[in-house]
Amino acid sequence: MFKIAVLASTRGTDLQAIFDEIDAGLLPDVEVAVVVSNVENCGALEKAKAHNVKAVFVDPTGKSKEEYDEELASQVGEVDLLCLVGYMKILTEGFVKKYEGKIINVHPALLPKYGGKGFYGQNVHEAVIAAGEKESGMTIHFVTADVDGGEILIQEKVAIEEGETAESLKEKVQTLEKKYYPEAIRLLSRKRHL
Repeated sequence: MFKIAVLASTRGTDLQAIFDEIDAGLLPDVEVAVVVSNVENCGALEKAKAHNVKAVFVDPTGKSKEEYDEELASQVGEVDLLCLVGYMKILTEGFVKKYEGKIINVHPALLPKYGGKGFYGQNVHEAVIAAGEKESGMTIHFVTADVDGGEILIQEKVAIEEGETAESLKEKVQTLEKKYYPEAIRLLSRKRHL
């Protein structure tokens, strides 16, 4: 079994896509072992509970980044892959090193453009539109200590139409994310079986 853990801070839209593919038998050797969040009662934790998956809130209050990530690692444990799904905290170098080569993230733009510190969520889509870009998309990449700087696994594009808003662009990009995040997991689980 290819065991994955998920770190999430938001609604868990991409997590639901992963669960849907597991339920449909499209990720037959994949098991979500745990979903961990820095946000109590976020949608991702609710989705985990609905799928009888261990859902853990790790409270960041009063902890240094290092202390927090140590507690995070103790909840994640040993897994084949760690998926960041709308996880809104930057991981410490020590945490990234512990899971080196086993952490992937989805970013709502075509990296290396619109990546790095400050580029997350709605900010990305607003920046892309403000710059007059003709296309955007999503990038699934390996996580390194360099924020949004890891090796790209999958990158897919969408056209930006005239009159596009940050909200409409976000919807288009999320549609890609929901399709390709499970695909990235499938690719990596197959690679392990080779």
